[in-house]
Amino acid sequence: MPILSPTDHHGCITWIGVVHDRAVTLEAEPLAHTALTFDGVPGDTHGGATRPSCVRVIGQYPTRGTRIRNARQLSILSAEEMAATAEAIGLPAINPAWIGANLVLEGIPDLTKIPPGSRLIAPSGASIAVDLENGPCRFPADVIEAAHPGHGKRWIKAAMGRRGVVAWVECPGEIRLGDALRLHVPSQRPWGHA
Repeated sequence: MPILSPTDHHGCITWIGVVHDRAVTLEAEPLAHTALTFDGVPGDTHGGATRPSCVRVIGQYPTRGTRIRNARQLSILSAEEMAATAEAIGLPAINPAWIGANLVLEGIPDLTKIPPGSRLIAPSGASIAVDLENGPCRFPADVIEAAHPGHGKRWIKAAMGRRGVVAWVECPGEIRLGDALRLHVPSQRPWGHA
């Protein structure tokens, strides 16, 4: 019995980006297409098979910098959720580059809330495994604030529940603007003891 079931939901890629050096800037460079490798998007600062632990996983790895599996190779956002966030902070739109996006998808409802373990399958056969919801942090807020003073300060609150997901590459392949990624979801029922 398959653990993942294909759905009728497809996310059309409306934006692809690469963040070259996080130490310099969070802003992503837009691309028309890219390879996805086992390390993520080639040249992306968040790439690699492993990464140092950070504040987001301090409860699991109290020693910051512990080497862990990199389940944050990709940052995937929803065009619809970004539009709602932009409206909430009083901007006509949010440039995906400002928030370090690797992919923006259009057409999957409540993308930020898709189940962990879901897969997004590209026409090339490339497969992206969803790890978790991506919580908003101050770094995109700083970039937005620099571009539009007074608006970035509202971003964290407005982006709660709409910041997209982080993911990793399960099967390499090419992706391009306009590709439709098919959503496959796990059949596991919710666990009611958390």
